[in-house]
Amino acid sequence: MLPLKRIVCPTDFSEPSYEALDAACELALQFSSELLLVHVVTPVPIIPSSEASPSFNIPLYLEEMESSAKRSLDELIEEKISKHIRVSPSVVQGQPADEIVRVAEEKHADIIVIATHGRTGWRRFIFGSVAERVVRLSTCPVLTIHPPSEEAQ
Repeated sequence: MLPLKRIVCPTDFSEPSYEALDAACELALQFSSELLLVHVVTPVPIIPSSEASPSFNIPLYLEEMESSAKRSLDELIEEKISKHIRVSPSVVQGQPADEIVRVAEEKHADIIVIATHGRTGWRRFIFGSVAERVVRLSTCPVLTIHPPSEEAQ
């Protein structure tokens, strides 16, 4: 596992994901690693209907989501990542956990650094846990970063 050559760090542009990004950047600086910054655009569910539905161009919508995510990744790199870190940003489409694991395997990542959102109870039941699924599916080590507690802020 050591030294770490490639670190995958997914982001959904939330504060917890920025905490994970900070940890990934520290590791990247320590080991002179490449940081693979990933954002996953989730596909729009299509519900078949026999009624005439209003016009909605799903491919165009997904294209706009990808373009927006790419701009956001560029801004994130500019604002939060040291110039001493080699960064490879990518935007992919699919189910977040599956795509994060796929990118890590495809790029031969040594570790995935991912945030947990700290959801419990019904929120976790309804929304699931991307981090938990990544831990279960990944073939490389996964470092989970918990959000800072309310008391620490």
